[in-house]
Amino acid sequence: MAQFDVYINNGKNKKQIPYLLNIQNDILEHLSTRIIIPLAINKPYEKIIHPEFTVNNSKVIMLTTQLAGVPKDYLGQKVCSFENNRNEIINAIDFLVTGF
Repeated sequence: MAQFDVYINNGKNKKQIPYLLNIQNDILEHLSTRIIIPLAINKPYEKIIHPEFTVNNSKVIMLTTQLAGVPKDYLGQKVCSFENNRNEIINAIDFLVTGF
């Protein structure tokens, strides 16, 4: 489970939030939980803190303000990696935490 990999959401809210973005550093692979950011469809957003991405030809919004810790089994099959979007993801998290 690599950092910035996107997984199918196995949780109860998977209709509105079909994907989960793993942001936890790989060095903590041994933990039974992952820090994730939900990837939602059809949500209003502020672009600076909620960047938009595409997964399987569908537009998704990164709900940075809903960052959470979840058990590993909430993460279904890996569908893609956002490693190429690393800076945009970290900038959104940084804005959430520091305000700039």
